[in-house]
Amino acid sequence: MSQEDEDFARAIALSLREAGSQPEIIDLATTEDEVDDEARFERELQKAIVASQMEQAHAKPDIPTSISEKAQEKQPEQPLAQARTPMSAFMAERALLEKERLARQKRLRPESFSTSNQDDDDEDDEDEYDTREPPAKRQNVSSCSSFSSRSNIRGRSGAQPSQEVPTINQVFWNGELRQTATRYADPRADGKPTFRLTEVLGPKSDLEFAIVSSYSLDWGWIYPFFDPSVPVIMVAQPDSSAQGKSSVKHVLPNWVRTTPTLRGGFGCQHMKFMLLFYKTGRLRIVISTANLIDYDWRDMENSVWLQDIPLRSRPLTVTSKDNVDDFPTILQRMLYAINVKPALTAVISDNHPNLPIKSIDELRQRWDWSNVKAQLVASIAGKHEGWPSVVQTGHPRLMMAIRQLGMRTHKGVHKGLLLECQGSSLGTYTTQWLNEFHYSARGESAEDWLNKSKKSRESLPLPPVKIVFPTNATVKESAGGEAGGGTIFCRRKQWSAKNFPRSLFHDSRSKAGPALMHSKMIIATLRDNTSSTAGSSTKRRPNVPSDTEDDDSSDEIEVVDPGVGWAYVGSHNFTPSAWGTLSGSSFNPILNTSHGYRKNPPITSKDENCRAEFTVHPLFASTPA
Repeated sequence: MSQEDEDFARAIALSLREAGSQPEIIDLATTEDEVDDEARFERELQKAIVASQMEQAHAKPDIPTSISEKAQEKQPEQPLAQARTPMSAFMAERALLEKERLARQKRLRPESFSTSNQDDDDEDDEDEYDTREPPAKRQNVSSCSSFSSRSNIRGRSGAQPSQEVPTINQVFWNGELRQTATRYADPRADGKPTFRLTEVLGPKSDLEFAIVSSYSLDWGWIYPFFDPSVPVIMVAQPDSSAQGKSSVKHVLPNWVRTTPTLRGGFGCQHMKFMLLFYKTGRLRIVISTANLIDYDWRDMENSVWLQDIPLRSRPLTVTSKDNVDDFPTILQRMLYAINVKPALTAVISDNHPNLPIKSIDELRQRWDWSNVKAQLVASIAGKHEGWPSVVQTGHPRLMMAIRQLGMRTHKGVHKGLLLECQGSSLGTYTTQWLNEFHYSARGESAEDWLNKSKKSRESLPLPPVKIVFPTNATVKESAGGEAGGGTIFCRRKQWSAKNFPRSLFHDSRSKAGPALMHSKMIIATLRDNTSSTAGSSTKRRPNVPSDTEDDDSSDEIEVVDPGVGWAYVGSHNFTPSAWGTLSGSSFNPILNTSHGYRKNPPITSKDENCRAEFTVHPLFASTPA
């Protein structure tokens, strides 16, 4: 029996056990249950008050009618016979006791959780946890201008860390980037907040549907993180026996596995993302560097970027004018490419007709993406020919994203852009590829150099790039030791190659503690723009419609403060196989996402050939004091 068969067997056993008679587990510490209880008691309180007042009105006719009328405004009229029953007296006594209990409880709560200006008939206390869905109109949100690790809801009333809302209950309307927690550095030495998988997913009972993706996958480990009734689509690496053909299979109760096409059977599906649909209508987009395996979330330090997206008040009417390269459009294009469409059909047919999404195109139509400031960068496997296709994937797509962020460096100032690139796997680096990537990272088109000879490109100096990778000593000194570095790859043949750029390498040491890092990140610093005297620029705002009826975003020009750079986080390792290699001419470019491509495409080598890793996040300059 193969390892994957054993994982399936273990997951199925868990499913069958959970499908049987399960005792109801009540967590007395769960804040959401407390909120529900308070709302229920508040309703019972109103009923009791009305019943009590009606009894008093019957017994004492001289009570002013205004009291009774005020009560009637809050509660429907009840028969007098019902108001006279002994139950009403009991309810009134219980309501009085409960009111006193709630008063004591609110006095003991942190100040930051209290609400103000609440009406007597307000039954919704969720605002104290800041998990209420925002109105459908565009949000008045605080700027996400820094690459901050702070929670979006932290410090509303100056509460101390021990009084803050648990991360699992937080909602991140502005987006959030954090490192993952590890058992070797908990808490982190630098005090920064972290994400755990349970916190990324949120409470089990809140989730309605999920689309997730991972390269390495442990079915038996990931299955219990979801409620057995929740349908899940898992985008996974194809089996070797599939010879690169796409497939859709029911693998567990309510779980469907889909695999993309891998040309010639070579390569891998390397994406790590989640689309989490909640019962409230909220959508959470998650982009991670961690696989869905235990040691990536327990032992290795990874990175997670996520953002919550509100549901529109009404679906967006899509026109040809809206066919732009914004975040949801690129996301939809990517989902089609990795075979999610037939998987969605399979889930709907499998007794789930009421999914929150019936087609991929509904992502852009039904959710309001106007507050997403990040750019999406996906690399899709294969040979891409011609500019319209080439600029949609790999490092040419990165080039387009940099332009959309307004951070193009323009020609002749490349020394002002410093790249720090971290990954868990090294590639075969050449001078020409490093300059090729750096040119795209500046926001400049390959049209400028594709017609130049290979010899002239080989003679170029190395660009200002730092490659961050752990040394042998760092691995041995880590808490997991050499055995804990089994997912960090460097081949001796690569390192010993004659022209390998060893001078660009810098040691990777986590600020969290003695944990090894599996993160894949690029930090780009525009050194010429760090001066506070740099002028502002203008750029046309991407056409991402919101629910504001009078908003004409297609013609809106916004002033962009000078940025200090940008940051990428996702699953691309800093390798030619992940980001692609360009060939051809400026008239007809060709991009191959394969390691060790031949001089003349198409590619035929066995290596990583299916990548779709994600996001570029803007990093703006702080305002001078």
